[in-house]
Amino acid sequence: MSPLKLKKGASSHSAYDLKTPFGDTVERHTLAVIVENEPGVLARVIGLFSGRGYNIESLTVAEIDHTGHQSRITIVTSGTPQVIQQIKSQLGRIVTVHTVNDLTVEGPSVERELALLKVAGKGDHRIEAIRLADIFRANVVDSTLESFVFEITGTPEKIDAFADLMRPLGLQEVARTGVAALSRGPDAHV
Repeated sequence: MSPLKLKKGASSHSAYDLKTPFGDTVERHTLAVIVENEPGVLARVIGLFSGRGYNIESLTVAEIDHTGHQSRITIVTSGTPQVIQQIKSQLGRIVTVHTVNDLTVEGPSVERELALLKVAGKGDHRIEAIRLADIFRANVVDSTLESFVFEITGTPEKIDAFADLMRPLGLQEVARTGVAALSRGPDAHV
């Protein structure tokens, strides 16, 4: 008997459309999670991702309310819409999690990241590095006779573009903070 040559989600023996309504497209989402600021919360959140094989592209955590002992975890992750929905649902079930907001689908948001880049070079490479830093509005925060440390703030794409241009000029090291994000407009997600 020869194997059936079926397309994904189709069957020659079924009248039902078996394709998922979410599709197979992988999307990047920014999640803002408000949690209790207590020991072990971050480990539980990260454990959820690692235990299910989800990837975290960016992670930032900071206390946002000293008196209420709350922290904000901003997570950038990728997955199919079904996987993103599952992540949000499972995050919401963690006892110490107050809210989970998907900034990607809830409307316009502002995302920024800070990066430090060390560039070593002499002569024309130094001049070109300074010129590019000026174009990207990067600040020189340290300088020696053979290297610069630039500080740049912007979208992850802007930082990637700046790093790509600095690579041939002698990029040595990069340190990035991860994405910090807020929704635009008067509504607060606390």
